[in-house]
Amino acid sequence: MSVSGVSGVRLVLETAYSWTLKTLKTPQTPETLKTSMKKLLAPENLLNLLLVFVPTAFILEFTHAKPIYIFAASALGIIPLAGLMGKATEHLAEKLGEGIGGLLNATFGNAAELIIAIMALRKGLYDVVKASLTGSIIGNVLLVFGVSAIAGGLKYPTQRFNKTAASLGTTLLMLSAIALVIPAIFHTVGTVGAVPRIENEISLEIAVVLFICYILSLVFSLKTHKHLYVSDMDAEAEKATGTHGWSQKKSVSVLLVATVFVAVMSEFLVGAVEEAAHTLKMSDVFVGVILVAIIGNAAEHSTAVLMALKNKMDLALNIAVGSSIQVALFVAPVLVFLSYWIGGRGPMDLRFTTFEVVSIGISVFTISQISQDGESNWMEGVQLLAVYVILGIAFFHLPV
Repeated sequence: MSVSGVSGVRLVLETAYSWTLKTLKTPQTPETLKTSMKKLLAPENLLNLLLVFVPTAFILEFTHAKPIYIFAASALGIIPLAGLMGKATEHLAEKLGEGIGGLLNATFGNAAELIIAIMALRKGLYDVVKASLTGSIIGNVLLVFGVSAIAGGLKYPTQRFNKTAASLGTTLLMLSAIALVIPAIFHTVGTVGAVPRIENEISLEIAVVLFICYILSLVFSLKTHKHLYVSDMDAEAEKATGTHGWSQKKSVSVLLVATVFVAVMSEFLVGAVEEAAHTLKMSDVFVGVILVAIIGNAAEHSTAVLMALKNKMDLALNIAVGSSIQVALFVAPVLVFLSYWIGGRGPMDLRFTTFEVVSIGISVFTISQISQDGESNWMEGVQLLAVYVILGIAFFHLPV
């Protein structure tokens, strides 16, 4: 590993375990050791324990270990790095003010998923890219909000959130479902000889429409109707997300270094994904929809659950639905645009498989029904999880 790589790892580890370094410099008593262990095992710090898999992935990659081991280590290493990226972005957003901060948050909110998808795009793994987009959308609205609703609902009988903001979010998700349905329908009814070229054109034009809608949604949420999205982020909530007390310099350093290492880990992961899928006897679609999507969204999953436990259901819903919107309206169009430049097999279209389109439609319909009354409880979370598990079972049994 290069000197710069070693220093980068050290910076990330020092950021994640700053409390450990401080503890080692002071005399230890039973009370201080107990406090240190309590901090280590606090919910907001648990993901950081997985940072040990970052150097592990480097060792496995450069010693040419089996792809399944490289895939597992890289996947586990990405999870805490993505969490550090999210924390750094949140804290920078707070320091830079509502306008620039909100734009920064919107841009880097799904950076880990975007980086993983770009690496797969470069290698021409378009099925994995599309599957990861599908998995991120359905995983956020079903798995993330489902677990959040259960966790919060077991502590509070009824949790409330802003119905207007939730309605706008589900409507934007419906737009994304429509955008994915159209290329699939066109492929079925279009003229066979003209389909490949025209499908790429249609996908590019739809990507432009989605991207414009995303920009306008930022104007709506950050400027004209920002009162609907005011986050009641008190000191307790900041502590729960792990961003309390970060300086701007520390946030920038962590964001830059974590981004570099997410890119490297993603390169390792994508390089091993096909062999790993074959070893596990799973289809590329299942790996993308379930495994890669969960890896890229794990940090957001934990944050949403922590917010639900603090009865901050507006924030939990915004994380779940907002992340899905960002994937559909920002990440997907950006990948289509980039495919014309770095795509391993030429331009990527937005023609998803029939089952992927149906899964997204079912997920959007389910979250729309659950969120329309502005309230949630643990049983609604169970229903969302049940839909996710059913879809996961179906994806698992798709032909390899």
